[in-house]
Amino acid sequence: VQLVESGGGLVQPGGSLRLSCATSGFTFSSSYMRWYRQVPGKERELVAGIDGAGGSTIYAASVKGRFTISRDNAKNTVYLQMNSLKPEDTAVYYCNVRLWGVHYWGQGTQVTVSS
Repeated sequence: VQLVESGGGLVQPGGSLRLSCATSGFTFSSSYMRWYRQVPGKERELVAGIDGAGGSTIYAASVKGRFTISRDNAKNTVYLQMNSLKPEDTAVYYCNVRLWGVHYWGQGTQVTVSS
């Protein structure tokens, strides 16, 4: 199982970024995918989740209305579109899948929101 995040960077408050997570090694189209984020010294926080068909999504209250999770099953890739970014969105963002009770993580991508 491989998860590779990309798309992070430095952005000003109010700006946008789109994160991608390219996957391999499992049946992507039938797997529930999640994005988490973590700030040093704090627990990893669930940001968003999406079912295999892409028809059902969940969001943390702190990002609802600003972030959109989506997926392309033909490309085995899940995305996180982040709009109206705030300084408190600064974190390392991780892609996640749970298979047979085991959590798999990517290496993470840093998002920094600062003027």
